[in-house]
Amino acid sequence: MPTRIRTSYRAAAIILLLGLLAPQLGWAQARHVLSGLVRGTDGSALPGATVAVPTLGLGTATDENGRYRLDVPAGPQEVLVSFVGYLPQTFRVNLARNQQRDLTLTPNANELTEVVVQGQQTLEEKLVTTQMGVEHLSIREAKLLPALFGEVDILKTLQLKPGVQSGGEGSSGLFVRGGSSDQNLVLLDNALIYNPNHLFGLFSVFNSDAVQSVDLYKSGFPAQFGGRLSSVIDVRLREGSREKFTVTGGIGLIASRLSLEGPLGKREDGQPAKGSFIVSARRTYFDVFTRAINRANAGTEGYRPIPDYYFQDFNAKANYTLGEKDQVFATGYLGRDVFGFNSFGNLQANFSWGNTLGTLRWQHTFSPRLTANTQVGLTSYRYSLGSQVDVASFGLTSTIRDYNARVNFDYDLNPAHKLRFGASFTHHTFGVGRLQVETADNSLNVDDDISYPALEGGLYASDNWKVSDKLQAEVGLRLSGFSSDAGQLYGGLEPRLAARYAFNSKLSLKANYALMYQYAHLASNTGASLPTDIWYPSRLSVKPQRSQQVSTGVSWLLFGGKFLLTDEVYYKWAQNQVDFRDGAQIFANPNLDQEFLFGKGWSYGNELYLEKQKGKTTGWIGYTLAWSWRRFPPQRGTTGINDGRDYYPSYDRRHNLNVVVLHQLNTRLSLTASFVYTSSAPTTLPAGRFPLQNVPGGEILAVPVYPDRNTYRLIPYHRLDLGVVWKLRPVRFGTERDLTFSIYNAYDRRNAYFVYFEISRNPNTDLIDGFTAQQVSLFPIIPSVTYNFKF
Repeated sequence: MPTRIRTSYRAAAIILLLGLLAPQLGWAQARHVLSGLVRGTDGSALPGATVAVPTLGLGTATDENGRYRLDVPAGPQEVLVSFVGYLPQTFRVNLARNQQRDLTLTPNANELTEVVVQGQQTLEEKLVTTQMGVEHLSIREAKLLPALFGEVDILKTLQLKPGVQSGGEGSSGLFVRGGSSDQNLVLLDNALIYNPNHLFGLFSVFNSDAVQSVDLYKSGFPAQFGGRLSSVIDVRLREGSREKFTVTGGIGLIASRLSLEGPLGKREDGQPAKGSFIVSARRTYFDVFTRAINRANAGTEGYRPIPDYYFQDFNAKANYTLGEKDQVFATGYLGRDVFGFNSFGNLQANFSWGNTLGTLRWQHTFSPRLTANTQVGLTSYRYSLGSQVDVASFGLTSTIRDYNARVNFDYDLNPAHKLRFGASFTHHTFGVGRLQVETADNSLNVDDDISYPALEGGLYASDNWKVSDKLQAEVGLRLSGFSSDAGQLYGGLEPRLAARYAFNSKLSLKANYALMYQYAHLASNTGASLPTDIWYPSRLSVKPQRSQQVSTGVSWLLFGGKFLLTDEVYYKWAQNQVDFRDGAQIFANPNLDQEFLFGKGWSYGNELYLEKQKGKTTGWIGYTLAWSWRRFPPQRGTTGINDGRDYYPSYDRRHNLNVVVLHQLNTRLSLTASFVYTSSAPTTLPAGRFPLQNVPGGEILAVPVYPDRNTYRLIPYHRLDLGVVWKLRPVRFGTERDLTFSIYNAYDRRNAYFVYFEISRNPNTDLIDGFTAQQVSLFPIIPSVTYNFKF
């Protein structure tokens, strides 16, 4: 009898234990996987669409390829599929086994009375996700906002989000949470872009007609991303329509765009084609006008020719479904900036730079729970500077070329665990500089080429773990490594942790930690990111940069879910930060690593963000209070920077306020406005001058005396932009047309671009009595208009 009692207790304990584990292991009830693809009526995938079983409180969102996987209890269920800007769809399914169901959503014509953001996360989804410090942006949102010269720029739109600083007036450069511009990982369909700028940083390389969406990660970086310290900018191109051929374009003040998309393969039984494509091109026409002006004045005495300049880019993407389990994607990009000068005499100069990339990706579905994406690609960045004077020519070239491969797996273990794991490998060739000098009589012939190969790799795994209904965590670990041609091997573990605790359906608390390594460094001796800046690998005494970031915050749905308020605080500290010693020789230097100085940096701040997505009036308000610091102690026979004292980098801004408002007057007319205020930017100016003694004109040639770096600050920056989008009535062939009017810098604020000094003279004696600081402003009030069409 006692033995039977003990056995009963043991059996009861086992049953109780299994009961407790059942919800986590999915054993409480037979479950099956419902999976598939969500598309629009044009056949394009809809990433971020919601697939849910409302009666069970279950739901998921489609991934970047529009695919979903949902664990559902066996039996009859009612499934709701929804996406912003589309009619929701409900269907019933009786799950006796795993099933695949592809879905097509129809655009909601009634939604035209509201400003909607296609592809953007809803406020509810932002509340429940474990990620924080993430901004999701669709190109539809960017196209509504006023833009410089009417040219839509997604990177400038990201500058309107909290925690993101611009590089200066008109610049599309990004400085995220106290990090430098080279610490941003910029990806185009998972391919790395090294210089994402046109026109010396005034515009980005991303054509708005080809882009589907952008994700900006400021913290809580997923484990699949590595190689940079501050942020990840993940840009996804559109796939093109599987239903019909469409031509889209725009004619603006400085550039025109044209895109063509359509199906690949035959359509059967009213179903979308098996594949689709999109090609998109853009070009400016500065050079058309400058060349005409130069030709008209070629014979005019004393006329100085105007330099030629233009940029162009070309995007292409295609996809094709090979079968129920296989789909292939191909992406290509080519961008060039060309600057030329001809003096009509013996001097000619040219300067060009640009990116080239190509990728091929294969997506295979092993089962409803397991999907793999395998990708190979090439990325190349190159700039070339050349000139010819009389019988001599000079050329300077720098390049970087990457061959890369990666594989990523997504595995739904059970309702509580969604795993992601994979590997990546890159072969770099850093062309630090090639110097070519040649004379016609061969009296001088120099051809020095300096390049360094390197290997970079990474392994990662992460688990999105639903601990309970209230607690969810994403735990990840990345192992990265880098090998240089000089035999150095660097590497380390990069842990990632993000967690979210939901107090209720309206309020959640989030926190995360991330450690990152960066093995490639941008060698620049200016505060701005220029095409001539050189990427340099970790080698010899140049160790990898390393940073850690912790952040926490709350997300709160207000006024019945109409508004989302987030408040995030962060602290980031970094080692092995790179800068140049004074007087460094950058170009064609085989010992460039000897010119570097190394130090540390830290930054911290508070970001407040209030957003509204639905209704006729939408938009957001963002405010950031932040500090950034750097310290470079004495080293390599130098006094370091500021004799080792702490200083503010040029992108330190104490206060940053952004206000964006979008209002739909009716189905044809939209009004938009954005206001930006940024407090003073640090700069270095001379505190005085020593005149040269006993030298004619010594007062003019006075030697400037500089204090510590960045001890002065420019005037605060603020600007108001206004825009109107007027949808014209359709014409034959179903053409969609609109006119986009914008006013950049509406109240003509003269913001500082840089400061210089000019000589001031005594009006009575005409003698030099000092120097006066003068501010240069780049953009006054600029109205523009763009005609957009689609047929």
